[in-house]
Amino acid sequence: MTPDAKPSVARLFLYPVKSLDPVAVESVTVLVSGALQRDREFALFDQGGQYVNGKGQPRIHQLRSQFHLETQVLTLGIHPDQPSTPFQLPEAQPQLEQWLSDYFNFPVQLRQNLERGFPDDIASPGPTIISTATLEAVASWYPGLEVEEVRRRFRANIEVENVPAFWEDCLFAEAGQTVDFQIGAVTFMGINPCQRCVVITRDPQTGAAYPNFQKTFVTKRHDTLPGWTVRSRFNHFYRLGINTRRLDSGMGLRIQVGDRLELLQT
Repeated sequence: MTPDAKPSVARLFLYPVKSLDPVAVESVTVLVSGALQRDREFALFDQGGQYVNGKGQPRIHQLRSQFHLETQVLTLGIHPDQPSTPFQLPEAQPQLEQWLSDYFNFPVQLRQNLERGFPDDIASPGPTIISTATLEAVASWYPGLEVEEVRRRFRANIEVENVPAFWEDCLFAEAGQTVDFQIGAVTFMGINPCQRCVVITRDPQTGAAYPNFQKTFVTKRHDTLPGWTVRSRFNHFYRLGINTRRLDSGMGLRIQVGDRLELLQT
């Protein structure tokens, strides 16, 4: 990080099927809803209409997926060495659902939402943001964990470089207030620090739990909370990254790797 470097987008990730593997992209369209186009566009559901995801189904971690954004071919395999099967969507949706139902041993349905996707925070469907330095800091808390594995555990959409660890905490304010910022030509509001779940405690490839992951995280997050962080937003310290909403409503606007992130208020 050079002294004159400015906050900018280092990486962009989409998760076309909620809870499955990411797709790294160089640029992406921001939907009017604030969601990134193709992010969490699909999700898996059980017969009761509940998500089939890592929170309730640790076996989902053992699925390896590739999603081709242009052709809409989803390829699935079972970790580590099973053959992969391609499914052309939407034509092969029945076969895909049967494959997943056989894997989980209960009926699974695939649903699609083109306008907003299926975000964890419905009220704030914009991209989640974290910094590279934050991921590096968190990795240092856990012997044996590489930054790439921590990146896959936290599953953020936008990774920011040229900033110190936990810099993204300056993108939210007191409850009821927002911090406005711009990425490229798109304006967002920072809402709150993301509340984390059991998923980050597990190996994203196998589902195996890291011993005392949550206890270590809460302790370290408390001890390293920067001075610029609004402490009142932490009813607990199991939070990292930020949730956002879109402030403007322009259509067809895109953000890309290398775009500056500029605060519009302090």
